Amino acid sequence: MIYIISGTSRSGKSLLAQSIMQEERIPYLSLDWLVMGFTNGVPEYGIHDKLWPNEIAEKLWPFLKAMLDNMIWSGTDYVIEGEAVLPELIYNYLKENATHIKICFLGYAYIDASEKLTETYAHSDQEKDWLINESKQYVKTHIGNMIAYSQRIEKSCAKYGMQYFDVSMNFKETLECAKSFILQA
Repeated sequence: MIYIISGTSRSGKSLLAQSIMQEERIPYLSLDWLVMGFTNGVPEYGIHDKLWPNEIAEKLWPFLKAMLDNMIWSGTDYVIEGEAVLPELIYNYLKENATHIKICFLGYAYIDASEKLTETYAHSDQEKDWLINESKQYVKTHIGNMIAYSQRIEKSCAKYGMQYFDVSMNFKETLECAKSFILQA
């Protein structure tokens, strides 16, 4: 089974993916690693970390689809997480491969930006968190953009019948619900 966890920055995608990786004892891949590989390794492809998540998803989709095809063909179990998946892009692919893929999306469409800013600083891994090294205004703007992006993802999930979990309230409990959903048989 391939478990895909997508959604917005700061929504708990990595935490959920790592929890599933440990519980199921299967490998984990962050799409952020691929994006940074393109950013720093082959910038001429035009996939880079300064694009909006939907732009990255659109540019990365042919590559990701081919990778998923190979993983399905080889029977590889994996957890994949990252912003670079959109409901509208994966919808038809998911219909064709529903027995091989479980997917959910995470976001925070209903939280105040200042509250999310406080949470971000309180729960950040200072050594590994790229965002924390930015100015407070940059972080606040990023969070505001991700709130808007969460609203977009939520609407798209509703349109395409995909599961969206909003972590605006009860962050840990919501991640547990998402985990239960994605691991159900």
